[in-house]
This record gives sequence, C-alpha cells and structure tokens, in this order.
Amino acid sequence: MSKRTAIIIMFFILGMVLIFHCLIFLEQIPYDKVWAGQLDSVEEMKAFEAFSILLNTFILIILSAKYRLLKKEEKNKVIDILIWSFSAFFMLNTIGNLFAQSAVELVLGGSLTLVSSILCFLIARNKTRSTTH
Repeated sequence: MSKRTAIIIMFFILGMVLIFHCLIFLEQIPYDKVWAGQLDSVEEMKAFEAFSILLNTFILIILSAKYRLLKKEEKNKVIDILIWSFSAFFMLNTIGNLFAQSAVELVLGGSLTLVSSILCFLIARNKTRSTTH
C-alpha cells in the first residue's frame, strides 16, 4: 500500500472519529458508552471529548502536511517523528480499548485504533520499494 493511500484512509477514519466525538460532545451519544465507561459527569465528558477532538484535528493537520510533502517528494523529520508517535499512541489506545465495558467500543474502537496504528506505521516508515526489471 502506498503512503498516499494510507493517508487517504486515515483521513476517512479520522473524519468519522471526529464526527463521533462531536456527537458525544453534543450529547447525542451517551457518554457512559465510551471511554471504557469511566466518565462520571457531563463536565468530565466535555473535557475528555474536547481534548480528543483537538488531538484528532492535530493528527489530521500533520497527516495533511505529510500528504503535501509526498506530493512534492520532500521529507520532514519532525513530521515523520510525529507520525511514529501517532502509531504508538494508536497502539496504546488499542490496548486501552481491550478494557472497554461496551462490546461496540471493544470491537469497533479496538479495530479502528489497530488499523490506525498500522496505517501510521506504513506512512512513517522510510522503506521505499525498489523495482527491478
């Protein structure tokens, strides 16, 4: 899979995740069904969701920068390090989803974070394919 394809898939995943978190923030989805059921109040949910929305927006911005760099065939070490950290973050989030009280959060959340971790790994790695004829 090309890095561009992986980034486009991440754009889709992060877009859906942002919509999901906005729906929680707006109380259209009950907050007791997310964050492994650990939230105790609306105020706590708002803080967690605001942070999540900002973090996912930051990830989108960094991936957008990487996409532009790929188009120009340029590299940026800081961007690559950030994407490596996103891969690790998503892997840790996958582990956290194993403790979810909701089966939906466990399966869907765990799957999305695992796929996101793998995609960020593919985007960040320096390996280039060489073709021999």
